[in-house]
Amino acid sequence: MGATALGVTRLRAIESNRASPLVVDPYAERILEAAASAGSAWTAGSGSGAPRFFQLMRDQVAVRTRFIDDTIAHAVGDGIAQVVVLGCGMDTRSYRLSWPAGVHVFDLDLPEVLAFRDEVLARFVGSGSRRTSVAADLREDWPRSLVAAGFDPTVRTLWVCEGLLYALPAGAADELLAEITRLSSPGSSVVADHIVDSPAFAAAREEVSPELLELWQGGPAHVDTWLSRHGWEPEVRDLRDEAVRYGREIPEEIAGGQDEAPRTLLAVGQLASTN
Repeated sequence: MGATALGVTRLRAIESNRASPLVVDPYAERILEAAASAGSAWTAGSGSGAPRFFQLMRDQVAVRTRFIDDTIAHAVGDGIAQVVVLGCGMDTRSYRLSWPAGVHVFDLDLPEVLAFRDEVLARFVGSGSRRTSVAADLREDWPRSLVAAGFDPTVRTLWVCEGLLYALPAGAADELLAEITRLSSPGSSVVADHIVDSPAFAAAREEVSPELLELWQGGPAHVDTWLSRHGWEPEVRDLRDEAVRYGREIPEEIAGGQDEAPRTLLAVGQLASTN
């Protein structure tokens, strides 16, 4: 299963139990309970005694999750009929959100990741919304698998790239967006978050595992340029500003100082026309 995805699930579980949560994920604890036998460090708590990484990421995950949830709600309310979650990991949006009739949600990730998540959630969630798990590797021919699963490139789509861009080298991020663009009809959207690395943040990741240290591959140098170069109209926000709206604060180790360019970003792109 995706180890880093379990860490994010732990943070969603912590957020769900706060007095005034930004997000409530009723399945996060279920997933963690099922994974506990593996003894992964990723399922450990995120309180004051937890590795610094979890403390740094706690509100970042809460704010980005809420932002993406709100973006999805707006998109499907505006008539978007397909939502594709790329590298979904243990994400449960296709299960926990209320989906209007006619919306088809595709969750795409590695076969073993989806098999674990879906087996756990099948114990607690009946059939309902139109959701499809697509077993595919983003490093291979994932568009073929997506289309074979029922995805229709002629239908307006919202693409969700959460916790994904910084795990890709810049070239791979370009290739990913090129494929998204090729598969998108005019009026489609993409939503993503991004974190620009720093020495302090790298040190916090190294405390957890070498895998997490190596996860950050850079992603696009400038998210707005990355989107516009492929024909998307970008809107990029400083995640710190969104956090302030919710009474949260993002630590400088990942957000950057007040006089620095933002390092935690939220982006939405709109495709006005195909390339």
